Amino acid sequence: MPSETPQPAFVLVRPQMGENIGAAARAMWNFGLDRMRVVAPRDGWPSEKAVAMASGAGRLLDEARLYDDLAGALDDCTYVYATTARPRELTKPVLSPERAMEEARARIAEGERVAVLFGPERAGLENEDVARANAIISVPVNPAFPSLNLAQCVLLTGYEWQRTGGDVVHVADVLRGDWATGREIEALAAHYEERLEEAGFFFPETKAEGMKINLRNLWSRMRLSRADVQMLHGIMRQMVRWKSR
Repeated sequence: MPSETPQPAFVLVRPQMGENIGAAARAMWNFGLDRMRVVAPRDGWPSEKAVAMASGAGRLLDEARLYDDLAGALDDCTYVYATTARPRELTKPVLSPERAMEEARARIAEGERVAVLFGPERAGLENEDVARANAIISVPVNPAFPSLNLAQCVLLTGYEWQRTGGDVVHVADVLRGDWATGREIEALAAHYEERLEEAGFFFPETKAEGMKINLRNLWSRMRLSRADVQMLHGIMRQMVRWKSR
């Protein structure tokens, strides 16, 4: 059964290749989406090629709802978005994928049933399809080459859906062990100053103080782990030992 997570239904309208349906399923499941609807697939249904391409997301294909026409696929929906990279002459709100998914999440939270339409690979949605939508999602692509693969468009929209949920970590420090403390950084700085002083590095004397400040600033600019500090101590000790051989 589909998950209980509130989400939009992704409707693939007249998809032409089973491989693209499978890739779309995989893209959906990458972002926790599992409400797929398939309208009049060209090569029939079920599709062995779709299953092979879906990899670990084959469950979405097993649970996908099949429809003969778009009207049936949208029968229970209260708000519909149509994805397109081409300008349309239809008067409708046009939203970026990011803003559309923000709005979709808000509508779903209020109890609405939302669907997103994705057109066939060759030319995308027809105007007749777009006419059934309440709003358009316009993907900002290269105008000289606006064609998006079906699965790529599904992936892009799914990613924006994920982002609106606040589940995306924009910056993360991957650390094995612990960060070095101020005391440990201070000891490292003192170690290097002492050995560099002995080596005559801080020359001329008039610039020595500024050089030491710059060196300490270097340690603070680099956020070091305890393992980093231990390695840097070891490097300096080995250099001193090597010099005395």
